[in-house]
Amino acid sequence: MSFFKIAKACLVFSTLLVIASLVLLFVPGPRYSIEFTGGTMMEVQLPEGKTKEELEAQVQTFKPTGEPLENTSVLAVHGEKGDSFIIRMRPLSNEEHVSLLGHLETAFGKEQVKELQFNTIGPSVSASLAKRSIIALIVASAAVVIYLAFSFRNIPRKLNPWKFGMLAVAAFMHDVIITAGIFVIISHFTTFEVDTLFVTALLTILAYSANDTIVIYDRIRANLTYENRSEDFNTSVVRGLKECLTRTLHTTMSSLIMLFSIFFLGADSIQWFILALIIGTFIGTYSSYLVAAPLLVFWK
Repeated sequence: MSFFKIAKACLVFSTLLVIASLVLLFVPGPRYSIEFTGGTMMEVQLPEGKTKEELEAQVQTFKPTGEPLENTSVLAVHGEKGDSFIIRMRPLSNEEHVSLLGHLETAFGKEQVKELQFNTIGPSVSASLAKRSIIALIVASAAVVIYLAFSFRNIPRKLNPWKFGMLAVAAFMHDVIITAGIFVIISHFTTFEVDTLFVTALLTILAYSANDTIVIYDRIRANLTYENRSEDFNTSVVRGLKECLTRTLHTTMSSLIMLFSIFFLGADSIQWFILALIIGTFIGTYSSYLVAAPLLVFWK
């Protein structure tokens, strides 16, 4: 089976994944953190031996308005100063904050509960963060298109340099959308919430994918410009992919070794961030070879 037959099957598969991910982003949609929805985050240290489950039970018994707090989540954090717990919940007033702290002190001991931080984000601030995150993705995409169009302006055989930029953007948006779709599913079965750290992970995936795609495109350009200029375009693309394969494998494997090490040995607070990078690295490597390059041939 030829490379382009495999590529066609992969493009169909990728298209279905992108469509499914887009649907998931709207229905049921991701669970957002307080940074995007507004809310309160409180970090506390408890007596040694106390568990996350015990803290969750006490938070559920706190009823400032006669009803339990809505949309609460508790995350265990392992830091240099010892273990702590981050509680996320709806926005609390100052009176409710003092009351909740007193409730926890009654349950675990007044001298044993230590509040490390307390933050409340209002709806206007969260809306601004969401807007800036979207703008960051749009600006990064536009910058890649312009950069590649300028860099590839002297490409031979009447190839349009803007195609390289647009297809590179299509490839890394493919990676970002599918990664986001996967985490929509994860968010409804775990404590994961979309926050600014996850947006940072998506931008990092975008950069990794764009870098890998640009290296492959540059190799293809070199083949067309300096080496075997009479070679068939499809053949030049496949040869460029083969020439980049070893480099890509080395880069991907070294990145994954580091990421898996941090995922298993690092702090709980960044595990979702690292998992997003691991998934994005796999998808980005796949898209560079089986999405970005084949699209260049099929569009031509």
